[in-house]
Amino acid sequence: MKRILFPFLLIFAFASTFAQIPTGYYDGTTGLTGAALKTKLKQIITNGHIDNGYNGLWAGYQTTDRDNIAMPGYENDNTILDIYSENPNGTDPYTYNYSSGQCSGNSGPEGLCYNREHVVPQSLFSSNAPMVSDINFIRPTDGKVNGMRSNFPYGKVGSASFTSLNGSKLGTSISPGYSGTVFEPIDAFKGDIARMILYFVTRYESQLSGFGTGNMLGGSAFPGLQTWELNQLLAWHVADPVSATEISRNNASYVYQGNRNPYIDHPEYVAQIWGTPVADTQAPTAPTNLATNSPSSNSISLSWTASTDNVGVVAYDIYKDGTFYATVTGTTATVSGLNPSTTYNFYVIAKDAAGNSSTASNTAQGTTLAGGQPGGSCGTEDFSNIPAASSSYATQNWTGNNITWTATDARTDQTINGKAITIRNGNLTSSTISGGIGSLTVTTKLPFSDTSGNLTLQINGNNVGTIPFGTSAATTTINNINVAGNIVIKIINSETGKRISIDDLSWTCYSVLGTAETAKDKNAFSIYPNPVKNNELFVKGENLDRISKAQIYDFSGKLIDTIENPFKHSNKIILKGLVKGNYILKTDTFSTKFIVD
Repeated sequence: MKRILFPFLLIFAFASTFAQIPTGYYDGTTGLTGAALKTKLKQIITNGHIDNGYNGLWAGYQTTDRDNIAMPGYENDNTILDIYSENPNGTDPYTYNYSSGQCSGNSGPEGLCYNREHVVPQSLFSSNAPMVSDINFIRPTDGKVNGMRSNFPYGKVGSASFTSLNGSKLGTSISPGYSGTVFEPIDAFKGDIARMILYFVTRYESQLSGFGTGNMLGGSAFPGLQTWELNQLLAWHVADPVSATEISRNNASYVYQGNRNPYIDHPEYVAQIWGTPVADTQAPTAPTNLATNSPSSNSISLSWTASTDNVGVVAYDIYKDGTFYATVTGTTATVSGLNPSTTYNFYVIAKDAAGNSSTASNTAQGTTLAGGQPGGSCGTEDFSNIPAASSSYATQNWTGNNITWTATDARTDQTINGKAITIRNGNLTSSTISGGIGSLTVTTKLPFSDTSGNLTLQINGNNVGTIPFGTSAATTTINNINVAGNIVIKIINSETGKRISIDDLSWTCYSVLGTAETAKDKNAFSIYPNPVKNNELFVKGENLDRISKAQIYDFSGKLIDTIENPFKHSNKIILKGLVKGNYILKTDTFSTKFIVD
């Protein structure tokens, strides 16, 4: 786990935490390497190990996995520190209190409850003691994500079939030497995962020959892991060094259980036993055949031929007119927020798991349509990639157009205009989508003898509209949603027992242009002069002093300036350094276009 601390705090944290390693705990390791060192560590960490039982883990988590000052974490809000939901760079999508939210399993959505995640699946050792209750490799995690991870090994994901709200992914492996399904945690916890697994194959090395492999464990004491998994974990161990949080958890686990993870106390032991991973320095080939297509008045779609790499391509960076625009994992993308009747130049650069970048692709030129001309939608989902037809209700996962969808309590054997997803007491949820949303259109139908009603549409957890359903296929459009930035679409069936089929989902991207010239009363507000002179914009209207915020955008949708309480003292806004051109003034009451001369 990567954390940034001020130097004096870092020194204090490491000094105080390392001091808690019992004196002489690692006696006898000096001069040992390879299998001999691993076996010696096995003896050390077996002595004193107290099995507190599987249910005892709940009590253990009270001190080992709390996000607080004693356990240096992120928000320090005393919630459970969950590696599958923690957002290191912002607000967590949900949190759990220690005393509530515990569960043994979860077939519902994320954020419902947390359970006990065996980083090495318990099915590999038949849930036997003491492995099943060893807190050094069992973490409290969201039940939904834990279930999606299932018994899959850890590795680098290429094409994701599921992405959690904090960015953890399930999908096809691009880790060298393995092409099956793997689970990839976010970067901040890859080292944590690696050191927990290395602990496991050390503590239980003499029992590995009797465990299942799960495509990760080896069948002998040394090296203890399959070659591909070992190489991946060694790379993660180096890339994500031991943090103060890991050290604090190790100390708390020692108090609870009586043994320690030696690879947290002494990270150098990893290289002394298994060697140093070979660095990948070979860059991917350049993407080819980049082309533009499906232009609208504010967006252009891109497609290209995939790059190749000695290890595997993990992402592509898109550049618009020489400026970075976005990173995607597939070979198609839609660039939104563009100006009408404007020509743009695009190129793409491939990246591999080691961060090596290719040379740029060919440059492709595209021109947006004039305002008001028809164009393609921002995103679509026709449900053609849903799992095979089944009348059983379960959690369904699939990927379409580079978006991962999850439908809970859903069946896959019904149709409307083609394949449709049918939800009973669940919901349909997208992965994170860029470009925002302006409006959404969807078709619904009752396939069985249920009564009509309404679905609820949420964007980023907020209700934005209702979608009616009945015995005949009906297409509904919800306009003026207007949410910018990254979004998550969620359609909820809260009408117990009713079975609703959903098909032909589409939405438009958010564009500040689409919200221009709107007001609760279009005649209530006006700006003058227009074009603006001398960087002074005046607004005429009632109750101006009640407007809490004004924002100025250019026609690409870029935010230029934000003014809090703009009309508290006058009806004038001073424009700061705007060049000649067209702009949007957007407030919490109205939006309108203006020109700077």
